[in-house]
Amino acid sequence: MPSVLTAQYGDDQRMADTGGRVLAGNAVETLPSGGVNGVPAERVRRAARGLRARLAKHRQVFLDVGAVAIAAFDVWFWFAPDAKSYNYVLSIIAVVAVAFRRRFPFLVVLLTVPGFLAGMAQLAAMIALGTLARQRLLSTQTYIAAGLVWLSRFFLWPPEDFVALPWTTHIHDAIYGCIVAGMPIAIGLLVHAREELSARIAELAVSRERERLLHAHAVRADERARLAREMHDVVSHQVSLIAMQAGALRVAVADPDAQQVAGTIRSLSTRTLDELRQLVSVLRTTSGDDSPQPRIEELPQLVAGAGIPASLTVQGPVGDLPAPISGAVYRTVQEALTNVRKHAGGATTAVHVQADPDELRVEIRNDAPARHECSSLPSGGHGLVGLRERAALLDGTFEAGPAEDGGFRVAVTFPLARQLDG
Repeated sequence: MPSVLTAQYGDDQRMADTGGRVLAGNAVETLPSGGVNGVPAERVRRAARGLRARLAKHRQVFLDVGAVAIAAFDVWFWFAPDAKSYNYVLSIIAVVAVAFRRRFPFLVVLLTVPGFLAGMAQLAAMIALGTLARQRLLSTQTYIAAGLVWLSRFFLWPPEDFVALPWTTHIHDAIYGCIVAGMPIAIGLLVHAREELSARIAELAVSRERERLLHAHAVRADERARLAREMHDVVSHQVSLIAMQAGALRVAVADPDAQQVAGTIRSLSTRTLDELRQLVSVLRTTSGDDSPQPRIEELPQLVAGAGIPASLTVQGPVGDLPAPISGAVYRTVQEALTNVRKHAGGATTAVHVQADPDELRVEIRNDAPARHECSSLPSGGHGLVGLRERAALLDGTFEAGPAEDGGFRVAVTFPLARQLDG
């Protein structure tokens, strides 16, 4: 099942093999680990599953061959030199009919009964009766077939030999006939019950997996709701205060530069509040589909409203990029512009996007800060780390570091051929 990472970033990527569990999307995924004699465990499991699949595919063939062989051995074991030719013919017909017992169970019983009554195919009739009971359970056909098998064991062919037997032998043959007819039915019913039990266990396993997924989804939804409450109560309140203070400052001061700075702060605060509301709505969404991510087409608005002197250059077709790559480009440029505002005093910045048939390259480069006295805003140091992880999930490369002219450079490259093929 594809996880949220797969849905958001395209190809199924995995973290380092730790053998633990990762809460990704709506399910807890167990990562493969370990090995057997130097062979990866996943390869061993695939080989075992392939062997079991091949055996299961030919299982019925093996069972049919074994049933025919047992019936033939029974006829050969009870071979009588003084038997008539029709005894052999009926026995051979019964043995051959066993091979078709799955498709025509009742007809095969009718074909094996003469070989049992006037021949030597007792096990053939018992095997056919067991198959009929397994498929039809205690139906009318099963009762009729059981009566015929019982009669074949009770009655002795030819009839004159049957009449010459004492009554004690008849009672003994009647009891033994009940065993001969009842044992295949019992085995057939037992096999059917085992198959039903296996099917129920498989259904329970599927139901348990579904419940596990639902539980993981509920845990994820609760965590998202908690994060939404925290962001709304703390971050939204603080940003609203910033916007209000900036608006008041813009009205109170007479300096045009100060009014412009206050207006920029208010505009950025208002935009941050809008994005924060969208993010909170995403976190509060309990369905599997999240809101759409911003795309590369929105870069002009982002650069124009960055609050710093920035330019944007786009080369190549970018309109049909995969959504994960398009969203990653937007977030990369957004984080880079934020870092320029925070740490470079709003230095002049150039954003360059170039799309080729095989890859997409994005570079954000800012000049050296002109005002070294400008204090840097606090930073947790997680922005570039998040960009590097986002690029890695898309099989991209990420670079960030000081430039030769004293500025800073952020560059990321995303492969397009694999993403578009996938």
